[in-house]
Amino acid sequence: MNMALVLFDLDNTLLAGDSDYLWGQFLAEQGLVDKDFQEAENERFYREYKEGRLDIFEFLAFSLKPLSEHPMEYLRQLHEQFMREKINPIITPDAQMLVDMHRKRGDELVIITATNAFVTTPIAAAFGIRHLLATEPEIKHDRYTGRVAGTPCFREGKVKKLEAWLREHDQNLGNAWFYSDSHNDLPLLEKVTHPIPVDPDETLSRVAQQRGWPVLYLHHASPAEK
Repeated sequence: MNMALVLFDLDNTLLAGDSDYLWGQFLAEQGLVDKDFQEAENERFYREYKEGRLDIFEFLAFSLKPLSEHPMEYLRQLHEQFMREKINPIITPDAQMLVDMHRKRGDELVIITATNAFVTTPIAAAFGIRHLLATEPEIKHDRYTGRVAGTPCFREGKVKKLEAWLREHDQNLGNAWFYSDSHNDLPLLEKVTHPIPVDPDETLSRVAQQRGWPVLYLHHASPAEK
């Protein structure tokens, strides 16, 4: 069997939850951000994301700011606790099995996510996936600045980042797979040979039905089973 390029979205696809949202919640629980403000904004951005009207730069200004307020070593320690408390419990056996199935086939595995690389790099490592395309937070003098470096890895930005990665690694999208839960990923889902909606949101579910895309349920029962 020929090796294929297999792309995985992360939040609500490989994870049974949203790492960006949970990181904000975790910071509030640690008393590092104002709890009420954080929760209200977290909810608003999450809602706008699901509705397909998220202003990614407004969201990144909000989500990257706390990184700029602490030294790297302290952030790393925080992240270890975050992995234990918030992320490990939402790495499901089914998601791990899916990754392992493609790994055994000899496929090239890539996580491609809008969530920033600080939050997601240790999560990709937990899945044993070495290629991660994520939104890159800017670093100067070994500190996060609170700004984004380059193009956010979101919607069409995902396609742009992936195209640069493909050129760099002498790869193409021939026979590529992409697993995602979100209609925000339609620009990339439409470019691959095997688009696989995973526990899709309402809009993506409708598109999948119209186009005859197979749908995978990793974290919830399929509508047929309900």
